[in-house]
Amino acid sequence: MLKITFPDNRTVSCEFGAKIETVAEYFDEQKAGSKLAAVRVNNEILPFSAPLEVNACLEPVPLDGAEGTVIYRRSLAFLLALAARSLFADERLSIGHSLGRSYYYTFAGGKVPSAQEIEDLKEGMKVLVKENLPIEFHYCAYTEAVELFTNNKQHETSLLLDEWSRSKVPVNECNGWTDLYIGPLVPRTGLLTAFDLMQYQDGFLLRFPGTGRGSEIGVFEDNPVIFSVYREYKEWGRRVGVNAVGRLNKLVADRTIKDYIGIAEAFQAKKLAEIADKIHAGQDSVKAIFIAGPSSSGKTTTAKRLSIHLKVLGIEPIAISLDDYYINTDKTPRDEKGQPDFECLEALDVPYLNEHILALFKGEAVTLPIYDFKTGRRRESGGRTIRLGERSMLIVEGIHGLNDALTPLVDKNAKFKLYVSALTQLNLDGHNRIPTSDNRLIRRMVRDYQFRDADAAKTIHMWSNVQRGEKKHIFPFQNSADAAFNSALDYELAVLKVYADPLLRSVKPNVRGYAEAVRLLAFLENFAPIPPQYVPGQSILREFIGESEFKY
Repeated sequence: MLKITFPDNRTVSCEFGAKIETVAEYFDEQKAGSKLAAVRVNNEILPFSAPLEVNACLEPVPLDGAEGTVIYRRSLAFLLALAARSLFADERLSIGHSLGRSYYYTFAGGKVPSAQEIEDLKEGMKVLVKENLPIEFHYCAYTEAVELFTNNKQHETSLLLDEWSRSKVPVNECNGWTDLYIGPLVPRTGLLTAFDLMQYQDGFLLRFPGTGRGSEIGVFEDNPVIFSVYREYKEWGRRVGVNAVGRLNKLVADRTIKDYIGIAEAFQAKKLAEIADKIHAGQDSVKAIFIAGPSSSGKTTTAKRLSIHLKVLGIEPIAISLDDYYINTDKTPRDEKGQPDFECLEALDVPYLNEHILALFKGEAVTLPIYDFKTGRRRESGGRTIRLGERSMLIVEGIHGLNDALTPLVDKNAKFKLYVSALTQLNLDGHNRIPTSDNRLIRRMVRDYQFRDADAAKTIHMWSNVQRGEKKHIFPFQNSADAAFNSALDYELAVLKVYADPLLRSVKPNVRGYAEAVRLLAFLENFAPIPPQYVPGQSILREFIGESEFKY
């Protein structure tokens, strides 16, 4: 018999191997809410149908919380795949990127779905919700799983198993269909009531509520700048034959991955050259390039590589950092916890920055300030003295670069705004995507350990605060960019795995971030590792793993 402890310190006993759902009734529903997505078991988030095998402390994972929202969206993607299997025998859906609280889907063969097909699919999903079918988690033998996915024509899923070495494979099962377990799903289809399907471009959007919004879907907010970048990279991935992790792994197994790395790096260099050409075409009016993007997007290396392309075109870039324009910490605005909020615009001396930029535009010499993060104060002397020549152009990198409120005195025609983010086009398989935020979190984790003396648990702990800042200060200004650059390299997670795997394994079960560490470990298990020495010296990836040819 096992001892199970609940948040209010009540304890119950259950048999070894009993499903979590058999004791879930003991949760205090008044505190937990009547709708739960999953259960936290000794700090690991598990589905209701998972077995209990040790004494455990159980906590509810509400459907409307941050973790429950992720589970809800993953479950909706599962529901959509389940409905599509019965409706489209000869067509295969392919999940794409996220867009305005939606996932973009297309038919893998290139056929554009009709309005009627989308409506039929939505009705099929509603039927499955009404039937309130159980979604079961269990294990099956490795050979059985390979045979099952192959027979069901889940080719990209079966390719993932080539990287697995365990004798049993976790799966989800519902209504006779079995799928690889990527993470917890809701216990029953009846919980998935809030969704919509909407025709968009060459496919459609699976729409869902935002975190804490209940069943409210909300008005769709288009993002044409980001969508165009995603679509271009998806098309490129299809052309080179690497649009899912299993296909990347096959290149590693065939020992042709070095060729692919060269192609991926060359494609990224080509896109940077195109952006440089666009800047060059407007050089009569453009005097400053503002670069912004979310955390761990590789903005610094992007700026350095863009500078090389600009020099090829006869432009002499001069970089300045917004970090040096912070006001003194004693005057920095405080967040809701009373801590200095360095991410808000008011933390910067905007008038002083504008004064310097305008002076530089007039050809005057300016001595740049230096911000000392140890003392929290700015020094007005000792910095570089710069002057813009006839062929010079400023490069300004920082969180608020796309926000015109940063440079209210600067003519819009004098600014070129570049948005940078890691927008991977790879999927795990046809209906399990790789979130952009996971890509950046793993980058940040590796960099924090390599260069900032921070362990994985610390990075995981602060990541939610980072994301809140991005949603407030960066994402609202994406569409104001003159160009967008995708800094993701589709082979990078296989390299980052070499560094991240031991870091994640160091997070212990008594640490709150353990659930996230377990999830990321399971995610990285799908990648065949790529030796770091294969990464070129000027690659954006070197910003995170080290040994870059650039100086930072």
